[in-house]
Amino acid sequence: MMKNNLVLLIIALLLSSAIFSQDKKLTIEDASYMNRDIMPESISGLKWMGSTSLFSFNEDNEVMASKATTAKPFRLFGLDDINSSLRKLEEDTLRRLPSFTWLDDNSAYFIAGNKVYIYNISSKQIRELNDYPADAANTDLDKNTFAMAYTIENNLYIAFEGRQIQITKDEDPEIINGQTVHRNEFGISGGTFWSPSGNYLAFYRKDETMVSDYPLVDVDARVAELNSIKYPMAGMASHEVTLGVYNVGSAKVSFLKTGEPADQYLTCVTWGPDERFVYIAVLNRDQDHMKMNKYDIRTGNLVKTLFEEKSDKYVEPEDDLAFLNHNKDQFIWVSERDGFRHLYLYNSEGDLIKQLTSGEWVVRKLLGIGPKDKYAYFTATKDSPLNSDVYAVELKSGDITKISGGNGTHYAILNKNGKYYIDIFSDTTVAREYSVMNTKGKLLQVLQKNENPLSDYDLGSMSIFSIKADDGTDLYCRMITPPGFDPEKKYPVLVYVYGGPHAQLVTNSWLGGASPFLYYMAQEGYVVFTLDNRGSANRGRDFEQALFRNMGTIEVEDQADGVEYLKSLSFVDPDRIGVTGWSYGGFMTISLMLKQADDFKVGVCGGPVTDWKYYEVMYGERYMDTPESNPDGYEEASLLNHADKLKGDLLIIHGTSDPVVVWQHSLSLIKKFISEGKQFDYFVYPGHGHGVGGMDRLHLNAKMAKYLIDHL
Repeated sequence: MMKNNLVLLIIALLLSSAIFSQDKKLTIEDASYMNRDIMPESISGLKWMGSTSLFSFNEDNEVMASKATTAKPFRLFGLDDINSSLRKLEEDTLRRLPSFTWLDDNSAYFIAGNKVYIYNISSKQIRELNDYPADAANTDLDKNTFAMAYTIENNLYIAFEGRQIQITKDEDPEIINGQTVHRNEFGISGGTFWSPSGNYLAFYRKDETMVSDYPLVDVDARVAELNSIKYPMAGMASHEVTLGVYNVGSAKVSFLKTGEPADQYLTCVTWGPDERFVYIAVLNRDQDHMKMNKYDIRTGNLVKTLFEEKSDKYVEPEDDLAFLNHNKDQFIWVSERDGFRHLYLYNSEGDLIKQLTSGEWVVRKLLGIGPKDKYAYFTATKDSPLNSDVYAVELKSGDITKISGGNGTHYAILNKNGKYYIDIFSDTTVAREYSVMNTKGKLLQVLQKNENPLSDYDLGSMSIFSIKADDGTDLYCRMITPPGFDPEKKYPVLVYVYGGPHAQLVTNSWLGGASPFLYYMAQEGYVVFTLDNRGSANRGRDFEQALFRNMGTIEVEDQADGVEYLKSLSFVDPDRIGVTGWSYGGFMTISLMLKQADDFKVGVCGGPVTDWKYYEVMYGERYMDTPESNPDGYEEASLLNHADKLKGDLLIIHGTSDPVVVWQHSLSLIKKFISEGKQFDYFVYPGHGHGVGGMDRLHLNAKMAKYLIDHL
């Protein structure tokens, strides 16, 4: 009898454990990315080794390797080997494995502190290659000579062969060398460009003397201190950029003659393979006319304009030229000149050889070029605007082949010889899966199978679908319903919005592209809804440019169509709809609260643009032109001009040191709300920039959730 009872007890415990495991709830800590256990597993340090078929990855402070074609990983070395060699050099040891860059299948370099080392696997020996000052910033290592370019304050230096060489000597701190320009628009992420063999270093020189100072205040000091930045607002003076070239052999600097007007934009800086020419996309300030120019580095003169792109709205060059590996006289250019981002094959004289891809879909990223320049590999939305799948295009015939398996979101790492790639895949049911493929589309091995890190959680159900815009365009939507959803009940709705360029929220990826916070809010009893309106990314030029000169108009119309759809659902409470978003999503949140005031009961937003005349030149003028040339568009988009329409509960959040959407935006709207006698709520995060991170992110999410729960 006791034995039977024990068996029954064990069965009951197992059943209760199973039931409990399915009822686990997300916490606000989970929703704030503070629990790694709910995030998909990743493989650390995954990269190809030189030009070989070998790849490496990190595992418990060990560097492992495997061939692409065989699933037999083996140990290369570990942290103990690195530290043993460092001790022999009487250098400080490391607490964790550094990030390695492979030179070939036997040696790799790494940076520790302010020194560059090379590690040889066979000999298990480390050699110091270079060192540079501890206060160096914007470091950029040439992988041929191991010369390190870096900046100290506003000047550019090189550490090379035991010497620290100062390249520029500008005493005016408002003239900046070797750093990013144009506020990181146009795909710009750095300010230095090593030539293919490391004989030259091209660099940006930015003159900000004509740009207005903008005051940010540091409140940590006993007496608050001024921390001014240069912030060129739309229609005001912008900085002026030129491109210098440093000759490592002669130690001389020359500047390319990029011409006037001086406030044009220089981007897509690319060295020709022979180091004789530099190619620059020169874009006028109106951003409607781009010239791809070829410059001779010996004279600095313009050799020729290879081609031009014009638009009645804007042109947005973002990708460097990709020269072929063998036929070095040809390159691939990425452009949306025909309405969608596609690949074009040119020669270095500017002759268009052919358009490689075409159709009503978008090339998301050019991955590389394969053996003997036969194929180019890329990710694209060819099968669906929600996807990012991997394709190959044959350069000679233009034939396109899908080489990834499974529709969804693929992040691909192509090896140097273009024969293999590592595929990191997710879709709405696959959290993350790692595979090795050859570029003919054959699966070679699975490195990590999919495991659902949220399998024990009682999440709401997620669906992706589309509704029609007023012109018949498909607008993709994501809906998360609460756990235990009952279609006979009425639920409040939370609309999560961004709505601006360069962002797509609804994707065929893990969780449908939604954050854990949105699932947390669904868990709290809300239907959570997101719609990618016209103006958002990866749907083609016309879809994104629909908001040109009229931000906050067509996006609001599309979101209003989403609300009408929601109200048509029997389980939606039409009197309890809220909206939340950050940055452009903050602008959209307040726009909806004011322009669709009868639809929304509650709004919570952060870092909102409230008047585009306060936003910076590069982004603001691309989409809105200047306040002088588009006064009607700026007037309509200004939330200050609609402040009298506020009806619902609104919480605005802002970082006091935001250098992107400056604090003036929300302060100006607050002042206007007060003058209109409108009640609202406001919260600041002292010292934070455009986002709120770290432990304060938990505070932020808790505050937003509480406000929504209390008012919606």
